[in-house]
Order: sequence, then C-alpha cells, then structure tokens
Amino acid sequence: MNAQASAVLVTTTRAVPHVATALACGGVVVAGSTDPAGALPLVEEHHPHVVVVELDGGPAALDTVAELAVAVPQVPLLTITAVADHAVALAAVRAGATSHLAGPVAPTELAGAVRRTAAGEVVFSPGLADVLLEEFGRPAAERERQLTERESDVVRLVVEGLTARQIASRLVLSPRTVENHVQHVLRKLHLHSRAALVRYAIEQGLA
Repeated sequence: MNAQASAVLVTTTRAVPHVATALACGGVVVAGSTDPAGALPLVEEHHPHVVVVELDGGPAALDTVAELAVAVPQVPLLTITAVADHAVALAAVRAGATSHLAGPVAPTELAGAVRRTAAGEVVFSPGLADVLLEEFGRPAAERERQLTERESDVVRLVVEGLTARQIASRLVLSPRTVENHVQHVLRKLHLHSRAALVRYAIEQGLA
C-alpha cells in the first residue's frame, strides 16, 4: 500500500493547488493537471496509474469521466466532490468512475485512495458503499436500461459473433469506436470479458 502511484488531476475549480499538494504529500506523483477539455490528451501523454476528477466544477467534469472510461478503460478513475451527495456518487459510478470520495478528505486519505485504486481496489467514502451496493444490486434488467441504443446494437452484434471490424462496417463506425463501446458496456454491467457479455445478453434476452 506504500507503493508510489502517479495521477493526472482534472478540475475546473481553484482546488488544483490544494488537491495536488495533498496528493504530493501522500506520496502520489502528480503527472499533470488540466481542465476537462484537456483531460484525454494529458492522460494519453502521461499514462498515469489513476485519473483524479474533481466534480464540483459542473457537468463537463462528469462528461469527462464518461469519455475517459470509454477512451482509456485501462486507467481507473477516482472522482472527488466537496460535499457528500449520493446522486452525484451514483452518476459518477454510472459514468465509469472506479472510486469516489465525498466531503472533506484528509491528504493521507486522498493519497491512500489513489494508491488503492491504482492497485485495483474500489474505494468509497463511508456510507456511500451501502447506497451504491443497493443501487447496483437491483435486477439486471433494470441496470440494462442504462445502455444506449447504439450500445445495445453493438451488444447484439457481439452475440452474433461479429468481429469489431465487421460490427464497424455494419454500423458505419470505426473499429476503435466499436471496441470503446464494448469496454464501456462491460464497465456499465460490471462484466469482465466478451464471453461474460455474451452470456449476460443471452440470459437477459438482449440478443
């Protein structure tokens, strides 16, 4: 748990110096900071262990979470907010956040959450875990409503056995976009492979 981790910080508020200092004091290397518009290029440049997204700056931050979850699914996302709000936490997780901290967070707690998230753990502020477990413990049919029409189309073609290139041709997309859709669906449905996605789709009557 003491291993050093690197992070990119995404924020539109004046929290940048405070959060960056807190991370550095906790032994986390801050590879860079940016507003939501510059997040993806910075992440692709530095390849951090974790991206820390501060959500208090407005809806653009949440959109960035969704964008990063699709574009760089291998990089876990830790979202933070100054005020505990269950609705924001749920929205962040639905968008693709791996971990979420809310309310005043001590520097050691923030840095520790980054290292734990980098190590593959899921970290939530006290009280949030129960809310999220209740939400995502609902029947799978309810969770499936989160899929967009395009994502549902991709899932059906995956079940048919088409390759990413074949799906791209059928839906007039690029193969990379198809792969991004697949990874996003896996995150949304808490699945870990295409095989699991195929089983899930058949069991739920999606194909």
